Amino acid sequence: MEGFSYCSTSEAGDGQPEILEGGRDSGLLAIESLLRKKGRFDYILLETTGLADPVAVASVFWVDADLGSDVYLDGVITVVDAKYGLEHLLEKKPDGLVNEAARQAGLADIILLNKVDLATREDRERLKGQLRIVNALAKIIETQRGRVNLDYVLDLHSFDNSASVGLRERLSQLETQEGAATHGHLDQSIRSVTFEVPGSVTQSALDAFLQDLLWEKKMLNEEGQCMDVLRLKGLVPLTCQRKVVLVQGVRELFDQEDTPIDWPEPNQRHCRFIIIGRSLDKDILREAFAEAALAAHDESI
Repeated sequence: MEGFSYCSTSEAGDGQPEILEGGRDSGLLAIESLLRKKGRFDYILLETTGLADPVAVASVFWVDADLGSDVYLDGVITVVDAKYGLEHLLEKKPDGLVNEAARQAGLADIILLNKVDLATREDRERLKGQLRIVNALAKIIETQRGRVNLDYVLDLHSFDNSASVGLRERLSQLETQEGAATHGHLDQSIRSVTFEVPGSVTQSALDAFLQDLLWEKKMLNEEGQCMDVLRLKGLVPLTCQRKVVLVQGVRELFDQEDTPIDWPEPNQRHCRFIIIGRSLDKDILREAFAEAALAAHDESI
């Protein structure tokens, strides 16, 4: 396929990317090598092995200014085995260890449910239900032998503001549907939660909430466990700028972009978030954001 390049990265025994010269992993060095060659690439597909943590690669596109000026991160795709995927999601790990299958599903923008011909309809539906608990935003596509229409997996723009309008509609739907979800017997260490807080907020309130959650690790659930965020998305109307911004986070990193969404009427302003991670507590997260918004409002008076 013209204008398309493929490269692969390997991992050490602990599932982390193989680190080579200058503290950079092999996949990123492969991308930089491609960019130095003559010609133009429309798309680069970076494949990691089954134990890889996609965050390690995804985060570099935010912190590496040189690389980020030449390419952008389009999205994360996770392949799940339709026959054995549920077994992997249900696997109990010793305390302190992450279920890799759940983590990779939680980070995905697209989940390819492969080998669907080897699983019954009932098993596929059960697996898809559990995947939606882990990651309510990801689109699930059924495939056989990994065959998929490239229009479904390319040009996703999952990390920019192109999809902000669709995200607003999806977050509204998820807030309604979440309470009716059946959680079955899935280990809930990794899951997605959505919440909304009415009104608009200041930039300082938004920053305070994100820093406490992602940097300072101050958010604890009822069991006293630290809430560990894998990925975060939110649409927030900012008071000071009179605009709605898209907020995205991957582990400790977060960023925001302006969106084309118009400043809503007062009774339609809501801050909406979806957070994917471990040991999450929806009510505590919502209350923490509301308190940060209130504190910033009081300071501005």
